[in-house]
Amino acid sequence: MRTTIRLDDQLMAAAKRRAAETGRTFTAVVEDALRQSLGPVRASGKRLPVKLPTVGGRGVQPGVDLNDSAALLDLMESSR
Repeated sequence: MRTTIRLDDQLMAAAKRRAAETGRTFTAVVEDALRQSLGPVRASGKRLPVKLPTVGGRGVQPGVDLNDSAALLDLMESSR
């Protein structure tokens, strides 16, 4: 099927480079990318905890909830 899509210039250039590097057509590269993106979502196992680095402080301030983005924004705005 033929269709027209608009792509970001950098994305288009990267897809054309990939096609040239792999000896495939631009269409094949786009089709493969879509198949991968639209394929089934794989259920992953339990994730490992992430340690967030802090700089120049003693970690999160008492009472700060990193899961509440609105409260974080309010706190950052009030400290200015």
